[in-house]
Amino acid sequence: MDIFLAVLLLLIIIGLSNIINHLIPFIPVPIVQIVLGFILAAIPLGIHIPMESDLFLLLFIAPLLFNDGKSVSREALWELRVPILLLALGLVFVTVFAIGYLIHWMIPTIPLPAAFALAAILSPTDVVAVSAMSTRVNMPKGVMHLLEGEGLMNDASGLVAFKFAVTATVTGVFSLLDASVSFLMISIGGFVGGVVLAFLIIRFRIMIRRLGMEDVTFHMLIQILTPFVIYLTIEHLHLSGILGVVAAGIVHAIEREREKSPTVELQVVSKSTWSVILYILNGLVFVLLGLQIPSVVNQIFADPHFNNGQVIMYIIMITAALLLLRFIWISMSWWIGWKLKNQQILKPALRPIGITTISGVRGAVTLAGAFSIPLLLANGQPFPERALIIFIAAGVILVSLIVASIFLPIIAKSEVDIVETNKVVIEKEALIRTKEAAIHAVKEVIDDDNQSAALAVISNYNQQINQLKYATNEEAAKFKNLENDIRVKAYEAESAYIANLAKEKKIDKETAYLFQEYIRRKEMAVTNQMRFRAFILWNLIEISFIRLFKVFISRRKALRECRISKQKEMINIKIAMAEAAIKELKNIVDPDYKHVAYLIIGEYYKLLTHLKLYKNEAASKQFVHMERELQDKAFQAERDAVQKMYEQKQITIEILRTLRRKINMREAHWMEENQLQD
Repeated sequence: MDIFLAVLLLLIIIGLSNIINHLIPFIPVPIVQIVLGFILAAIPLGIHIPMESDLFLLLFIAPLLFNDGKSVSREALWELRVPILLLALGLVFVTVFAIGYLIHWMIPTIPLPAAFALAAILSPTDVVAVSAMSTRVNMPKGVMHLLEGEGLMNDASGLVAFKFAVTATVTGVFSLLDASVSFLMISIGGFVGGVVLAFLIIRFRIMIRRLGMEDVTFHMLIQILTPFVIYLTIEHLHLSGILGVVAAGIVHAIEREREKSPTVELQVVSKSTWSVILYILNGLVFVLLGLQIPSVVNQIFADPHFNNGQVIMYIIMITAALLLLRFIWISMSWWIGWKLKNQQILKPALRPIGITTISGVRGAVTLAGAFSIPLLLANGQPFPERALIIFIAAGVILVSLIVASIFLPIIAKSEVDIVETNKVVIEKEALIRTKEAAIHAVKEVIDDDNQSAALAVISNYNQQINQLKYATNEEAAKFKNLENDIRVKAYEAESAYIANLAKEKKIDKETAYLFQEYIRRKEMAVTNQMRFRAFILWNLIEISFIRLFKVFISRRKALRECRISKQKEMINIKIAMAEAAIKELKNIVDPDYKHVAYLIIGEYYKLLTHLKLYKNEAASKQFVHMERELQDKAFQAERDAVQKMYEQKQITIEILRTLRRKINMREAHWMEENQLQD
């Protein structure tokens, strides 16, 4: 029961941290979660969750890195393979020796092997923290891909180096040759093992699908267990489980792109399930980190052998040394690469180098490794300065997070300055992005049942986007000419369809004449906006008149049945005309015309929906219900997009409030219209 309550409280804290971040977006979520974890541990509730390193790496790091391996761009990884390896391998080993000697020089009570161990566990950057930081600033894509690749690879190199340093400290024996050979075997073996196991798991899933086992829940269970099984298997073989799950994630991403096994339903369920899992795991990592801080702090501050101010100075100096070394390494690597490539790559620039340097924050792997340091040496003596090493590791994590939180937005130079000088343009672009987000949200849930309602909602948003995109007179005129040309093609297809019906004597000459006259009026209308509006208005009046006339003749049964029969025939012909127009427009291949053609196709789909619903009252009610649900989802997607843009410093608080007000007004108008329909 105590464990359940503790887990429940941790989950509540994760939710609370996101609420706080929503209200105070300039403070990153990881820092909020660490602070809340610290407060929870400081309150005398008796909650104590010990940091078991092996379990922590299995439960948290393995699935997080597996997902990162699935999500990261493989093209970017390959393109940036040299700088990624320079950071993930070269910088790690330079950090171990350079920072190790620095730590031993500053704190002589920490033996050199133990100093190397501390430097090794401080060398990996935290890909989770980097991702959290990147959402707040306008990070260059190349830098972000570089940081993601580094974060995926340097965990393994840092942990292996840490393992050898700890072993040397405990046993007093170390061989550089043996360590180098072991490192290569552990790393390459872990990566290859992950690829092989991932391939076998994928083949197993394909095999059971061929046996008819399409149960989504069962396949989802396999997906969730995959990183844990691979990590445990690879670690059992004394290889790198970290690289194993990263490799497995990359293999699963390749398999997903080839569409050999995932069904549409499984993809939807998988995305939703992993979103929840990652949301919880990411939060728990930093909350648990915050929970460990009070015990680490108390152990050092209560010990009279330590000068508290001096210990804090150690943390600041080590963090500064890590940043300086990282800055020098990145600058030199970039400059040498630029020279060797004969200026084929970009010339080194201070801003991206600064962003890459400060983004090297330390996180969960560092603290988990520090807590895995054994209590005793091989001779039975206590591990030298174990408490101080853990305290320094925790302090460097906090300082690196704080430094990144303060300086990343400054160096990355988010778009706030541009917003201030050109609010109209930024607000217009933001509006377009919110509507695109709404369309994306609707497309994600579209299926056979709600397709008609979804197309109606999407068509409405596309029209709004076009109104925003072609706001200037010149752009509007160009778009209108394209639109008119395509509408004429659609009307020609309708006319050809009516002519074919008349030729085959499927409709009488009078009906064919009426429809051709109807099409001719539409063609005339598209060349004149006033005529087009008049035409639309006349159609509305005509529909209203038909409805009133239907009520008027409801007492005359024979005449009513005749009218209904004729009306159904006319509706069926209009449906067929619309389908003929859609078929014609889909054949357009010119890219200049194609995007406009699909907008008009969306209008035709909307017309088809209303014509079909006009024939079926039950279907009409179902359509309205589905349309409401989808529109509600779309409004929420707009709000989420606005909040995300604000958190990424792409819009100001003033524009945020303006956009929210517009969304609220449109939602109120939508609800009022739906109430009138009821």
